[in-house]
Amino acid sequence: MITDLRSDTFTKPSPAMLEAMFKAPVGDDVFGEDPSVNKLESMAASMFGMQAALFCPSGTMTNQVAIKCHTQPGDEVICDKQSHVYIYEGGGIAFNSGCQVKALDGDRGRINAGQVLLSINPDDVHKARTSLVSLENTSNRGGGSCYDFAEFQQIKEICLTNKLSLHLDGARLWNALVANHEDPKQYGEIFDSISICLSKGLGAPVGSLVMGKTGFIKQARRVRKVFGGGMRQAGYLAAAGIYALENNLDLLAKDHLHAKQIATALSTKDFIGKIMPVETNIIIFEVKDSYTPKTLCEKLAQHDILCLSISATQVRMVTHLDFTGEMLNKLLKVIDAL
Repeated sequence: MITDLRSDTFTKPSPAMLEAMFKAPVGDDVFGEDPSVNKLESMAASMFGMQAALFCPSGTMTNQVAIKCHTQPGDEVICDKQSHVYIYEGGGIAFNSGCQVKALDGDRGRINAGQVLLSINPDDVHKARTSLVSLENTSNRGGGSCYDFAEFQQIKEICLTNKLSLHLDGARLWNALVANHEDPKQYGEIFDSISICLSKGLGAPVGSLVMGKTGFIKQARRVRKVFGGGMRQAGYLAAAGIYALENNLDLLAKDHLHAKQIATALSTKDFIGKIMPVETNIIIFEVKDSYTPKTLCEKLAQHDILCLSISATQVRMVTHLDFTGEMLNKLLKVIDAL
């Protein structure tokens, strides 16, 4: 049995999810006539207290659609230097929107209101027009770190004062909501747009949503079409998202517990250096002395345990819906024997 901790995107639909997909009523979503897609979009928007939502194939697409809608070519986007929108979306901000990035050196992927304020360009023809702030919660490269909600509120005030849009890459926002016992409607009150993923912690095979005001989503639907994201009988995929939202949210707490247990086991080994604080389902740790990230991953692979070398010194593990208690016990025993 393979234990795959490279990402939480490796989950497979459960039998119950597959049954929901098989039975889904469908139509043509490009015509707005897929009842399952419409239900999913309405459900997600309602959860966050937002006016509308749009179903897309991936979180990269929802982020890129949102950035395109918020900006004009030649604008500048403020984000953390470790942001997914900046380092993991194929240069999409430049390619799709014709914008440049001001990448800030935050704390484990999180930037603060003071940094945002100092980064806004003056109204000067020599400078790119600052138009958007993009935040990520939880932060992938920050080891699943979560923002303090008060920081969002302070950043929002700066955005309002300076007429900037505020976008949230919430690919793993569900993890933050569960870990911090937050109400999703809080987020709908702060952000102009939110991207949420269904194919990570919630276990759906495909799909993300972008949410915002009705006019924004109307524009986003047009951009999705231009990007090639218009799907037809997408309700089979949307049904998996509906099932995930109705059944899998509470299961995230188990992933967080598993991650903390793994981090505790790793901390006892002399070849493990700094471990980022484990707040949700991501463990990022340094490897030293007798192992390198590559050789440690290879050693674990000999026991059918897969993890990811993400830098010259770091390894990442991500717990998820398909990581069972049995797999955890095996991993802990293997770590203990290293």
